[in-house]
Amino acid sequence: MKYIKILLLLLITFSTGSFAYDQKKLMHAWTSVVMVRGYTDSGALAYGSGVIVGENEIITNCHVLRNTKQPWASQGDTSYSITEVRADRWQDLCLLTVFNMNRIPVPIGDSKNLVKGQELASIGHSHGAPVPLTTGGYVISTYESNGGRIIRSSAKFRMGASGSGLFDMEGNLVGINTFKTTGYGAYFAMPAEWIHRLKTLPAEKEFPINGKALWEEAEETKPFFLKIAIPKIKEDWKTLKGITDEWIKTEKNNTEAWYENGLVNEKLNHMDIAKISYEKAIKIDPKNTDALFKIAIIMHSEGRTSQVKNIKIKLKELHPAKADELDEIITCKKDC
Repeated sequence: MKYIKILLLLLITFSTGSFAYDQKKLMHAWTSVVMVRGYTDSGALAYGSGVIVGENEIITNCHVLRNTKQPWASQGDTSYSITEVRADRWQDLCLLTVFNMNRIPVPIGDSKNLVKGQELASIGHSHGAPVPLTTGGYVISTYESNGGRIIRSSAKFRMGASGSGLFDMEGNLVGINTFKTTGYGAYFAMPAEWIHRLKTLPAEKEFPINGKALWEEAEETKPFFLKIAIPKIKEDWKTLKGITDEWIKTEKNNTEAWYENGLVNEKLNHMDIAKISYEKAIKIDPKNTDALFKIAIIMHSEGRTSQVKNIKIKLKELHPAKADELDEIITCKKDC
């Protein structure tokens, strides 16, 4: 009952926003989040979060399990022993089997169905809070990887929420919150559909779980969407251009690669190249709202009013906040 009352208070904050949600399904999502804890060799308590995704199964990040030889899961005052784990260290996902939890699992969604601007809820034990904390946000970008799409969102999470859930407004688990990039405003979640393959891996019974994750690779071997983070923070446009030029050559059909290439060329005042890159991004993904936004501004400067109007209509459907931002820019007078 205590959990339900707290969740209702949290959901009231959602009702002040512009988006719709299913309260009952989000309540179930909230009650599916657990803590994953264990003592280190020094006696300190290590902790993270997890989500119930199957019968006596919890998904979490493998890096949560690096420093403890005997982890356990807990929810409220009840603890559950962990009997085995199925681990993909590079993807940083570990599927735990726990003893006698007997809870209804959360439905697993599909990251490939997400669109930019779509509302999300991050639910986890940030800072080791005894009950899950909920943060609203939206999809910023998604990046194709191994049959799923790694999600970058604005839904914040803190230490203790590694392994927590990223949910759509229907309560489907679409991502597992995993890492963030300092100074970049970037919160990344691994795609929930990767869980299905995890269930086919052999079980392990020895802890801790060690191994490097994809986001911990050396700078030169990181995925392109992570390589751009530091030069983007530093506004090192020359370096960023080199990275995005390589990105569009390596991944010719990646809409985000073309968008980022357009953005850096715009920063360098190479407007003709920027325009081509934005158009390529839209051709690959007509729902790339960032690229639509940018091309609309360029078209507005060229006096292409009817095309801008069409883009505004499309943005209103896909990402209303982006449409409002565009409207402010193109109707703005000299000193706005």
